[in-house]
Amino acid sequence: MKRLTLAVLGVALSSCAVGPNYSRPNVPAPPQYRNATDATGTSLAETKWFDLFHDDTLTKLVQTALVQNHDVRIAADRVLEARGELTVTRSNEVPTLTANAGYNAVRSSRIGQSRFVPSGISLDSSYTYGNFTLNWELDFWGRIRRQTEAARAQYLATEDARRGVISTLVADVTSDYFRLLELDQELQIAQETLKNAEDGLKITTARHDRGAATGLDVSQAQQFLYTATSQIASIERQINQQEDAISFLIGENPWDITRGKALADIPLPPQVPSGLPSELLERRPDIHQAEENLISANANIGVAKSYYFPQISLTTVLGSQSRALSQLFTGPARAWNFAVPAVTYPIFTAGAVRAAVKVTEAQKDEALENYQKSIQSAFREVSDSLVGYQKGTEQREQEQLLVNALIEGERLSRLRYTGGLDSYLQVLDAQRNLFAGQLTLSQLRRDEMLSVVQLYRALGGGWQ
Repeated sequence: MKRLTLAVLGVALSSCAVGPNYSRPNVPAPPQYRNATDATGTSLAETKWFDLFHDDTLTKLVQTALVQNHDVRIAADRVLEARGELTVTRSNEVPTLTANAGYNAVRSSRIGQSRFVPSGISLDSSYTYGNFTLNWELDFWGRIRRQTEAARAQYLATEDARRGVISTLVADVTSDYFRLLELDQELQIAQETLKNAEDGLKITTARHDRGAATGLDVSQAQQFLYTATSQIASIERQINQQEDAISFLIGENPWDITRGKALADIPLPPQVPSGLPSELLERRPDIHQAEENLISANANIGVAKSYYFPQISLTTVLGSQSRALSQLFTGPARAWNFAVPAVTYPIFTAGAVRAAVKVTEAQKDEALENYQKSIQSAFREVSDSLVGYQKGTEQREQEQLLVNALIEGERLSRLRYTGGLDSYLQVLDAQRNLFAGQLTLSQLRRDEMLSVVQLYRALGGGWQ
């Protein structure tokens, strides 16, 4: 029996698994990114995240989020679930050994199915038993191995999904923090504008009292004042909502968020190299996840095809049985049973096996399309982020020149108004244009920072 078992084991281990073996699809990558200014192998994604902006407050917020954020915890739990499922599936590759023990007592009816029972004959029986049962499904066709391959790929996919959640979380916390700092800057601009509007209203009212200004000038000065106060209320509302958003990301109840450096004091990286497109396939966790899903779908084809072939299993029982507990472990109580390999072969399944194979093949095609889509989506995100940063920087520089001109224009209009050469309408227009220009400049600075965050994430950078 031992030689037969070893022979069967050797055949099982040398057999091939049915179904296609996985090979990575050939997805050609462009020689360089569109809008890229360099063609070197250096990438912004190689920079450690906390070396990107050098803000300790932001780093603490991200560290808190990585510990307390619910999405990260859920993703970690899913990894543990997938790891457990892999262990369960892989356990089917080896024999299972179970132990059984019990006591049976039976008394049959003397007037039931047992007929003509002589008087004095007892139909009572009782015995104690204990045994070990060995079960093993011989994986000739590789069904269990393919199941393990699929489960392993799903486990790796959940790990990649966890990395993706972390990368997204870091980007979201950073982006929301920059938006909060930009709103602080907008509030400062609005408050300074309000002070100028109050001073302007006082001057205009005094000139009106002396007959040097009209009632229309006073009304226009009031309009500008109320424009500033309305903008302040709107910005303060946005600040509170932005703080609530960050509090949620870091896993805390809504509360005030500590600030570090001002937005204008956070330096941008001196260079934002994109690196080579071929390296993107190795960095992006979403691409890894899509490929692991493809590997799993490919393995499931082999699982489905294995049902075309017979399933073979071995069962062995070794134990003892005795009417008296004291004799349970004696030689005469020993019992064993070796079952001839049981074979189950599908004769007629009404096309169920063939349909199952077609389903898994369609699922593989779907996974392949998702894999290719994730790669093209990654290239698009990098391209969008590159052009967003480049053109955003150009726009911010031009807006700075515009604001400088608006500052000078507002100064000259006030001089002409106090000299009696112009009406207050020219001053009001200059102040409104300056206010709007300063707000736009602040927002463009924010967008420039956000484009760096988006590019870093698009290139596969993460928390390191």
